[in-house]
Amino acid sequence: MASAVPEYRFPQEVITAAFKGYWNTKLQEPEKLDWLHSRVGVDFRHLAFPLDRYPQFSTWGEANAAWLEAAEELGERAIDLALDRAGMSRQDLNALIVVSITGIASPSLDARLINRMTLRPDIKRTPIFGIGCAGGAIGLTRAADYALAYPDHTAAILCVEICSLTMQPEDFSTANLIASGLFGDGAAAVIVRGSRTAHRSSNGSSQSSRHGPQILGTGSVFYPDTEEIMGWDISETGFKIVLSPQLPDLIKGRLAGDIDAFLGKYQLRRADIGNWVIHTGGPKVLDSIQSTLELKDSDLDRSWDCLRQFGNLSSASVLLVLEEVLMNDTPPQGTYGVLMAMGPGFCLEMILLKW
Repeated sequence: MASAVPEYRFPQEVITAAFKGYWNTKLQEPEKLDWLHSRVGVDFRHLAFPLDRYPQFSTWGEANAAWLEAAEELGERAIDLALDRAGMSRQDLNALIVVSITGIASPSLDARLINRMTLRPDIKRTPIFGIGCAGGAIGLTRAADYALAYPDHTAAILCVEICSLTMQPEDFSTANLIASGLFGDGAAAVIVRGSRTAHRSSNGSSQSSRHGPQILGTGSVFYPDTEEIMGWDISETGFKIVLSPQLPDLIKGRLAGDIDAFLGKYQLRRADIGNWVIHTGGPKVLDSIQSTLELKDSDLDRSWDCLRQFGNLSSASVLLVLEEVLMNDTPPQGTYGVLMAMGPGFCLEMILLKW
């Protein structure tokens, strides 16, 4: 797998100052913005455009066109680097799953990338919208399903989010102020191989030493009547963030039982899991997950590191954590792992891995 982030990287304090300068006297409590931005656990963020360009997007249409421009470029980079790490070429891809919640297009982004990258004309397309922070895990699950159905095939999942283009300039709600300090831009791609191709590269050589884990199983939990916890309130101005303070309570009330039930299907317990790949939802989310699942601090180190260095990249976030583990902290062979993310619905997505 691989990630791709924009060239523009800013310290959190610089972004906070840019918002204060833009809002000026409209922001009645500028100290509240400072306080919120200092507590979301983010030190740096990558943004698709220079800070002075954002005030020039006067309509949702302009912002959406900019999303497509940035998403194509980042998506191509992420997929190509993931293929390179897998020892494969663009023509080896049989399926492409593209996840994004920060823009829309028809033909969808996957079609644009097929043309841009001259991918196979018989490639199977699956565009996914609306699942937010759970998108990386859901897309990875769909890629695993495809590889099970077609063990001779290879699927790519791409998550690409340009969160900076969704900021609402006239929304001074606490949710939008938090979002303005939490979310960043970037993309991540994963190559998932069927069992009959898992150890071959396109030139016939064995796979590199940085091969990823085996996917042993997947699980989903949908929580009824929780639509108000997270998502978009979509209007003529674009995407207005919905973030409910109820989320930590939902995690504390349900997560442990749902994780245990999932692991129980494979005769495993939480104590058997040596590696946790957890979506960087923000400090309250990570703290709630850790306390509820009774995890060690070290189990969430990579999640906290990605939050500090990139912010929350929505669907791509959990895949950035996976990349950090794969590239810099690979568990010993035979270690069981759990990749998990939560998102609009409200829902929980879980993937059981074996390294």
